[in-house]
Amino acid sequence: MTDFLENYQSELIITAIVFLTLIVIRYITHFTVKKIGFKNGLNSARIATIQRYISIILFLIAIVWSSLIFGTDFHDIALIFSSVFAVIGIGLFAIWSILSNITSGIIMFFSFPYKVGDKIEIHDPDFPITAIIEDIRTFQVHLRTEKGDLVTYPNNLMLQKAVTLIKKDAIRDINQSW
Repeated sequence: MTDFLENYQSELIITAIVFLTLIVIRYITHFTVKKIGFKNGLNSARIATIQRYISIILFLIAIVWSSLIFGTDFHDIALIFSSVFAVIGIGLFAIWSILSNITSGIIMFFSFPYKVGDKIEIHDPDFPITAIIEDIRTFQVHLRTEKGDLVTYPNNLMLQKAVTLIKKDAIRDINQSW
């Protein structure tokens, strides 16, 4: 054990610095995402989901940097990642819509102009909807129609279709009428 510590002392110090730097970056990005989320009135589950994505990305960066620090050749890392992504790509080709919905959910977190409680109209020629946004999740948006039906609408379609805001915070008006 002491031989390992003596032989790789500089690599261990550099790795510790990389990990500490990434922990600080994680803290700053989590704080920023939480601040943006609360400023825009987003629920805490959506904030936690985005923070989880950031943590996974930073963890992968830490693994790559650590392996480079300990002398792994970049060509070997590229070979491993290309093989893994090829297998994942083939496996996920059949479920590309799930990835599309997750990506749309991330985009909606930062730039979606509607919030939970807003009454919206989706201008879909095949399935027009007028409803109140009940929840915005990773894969879909939960909409409550005037009849009381719950409609789950995919996130990627929310970004593809024209949406009109009918009334801001309409859920408060419904709760007050009950």
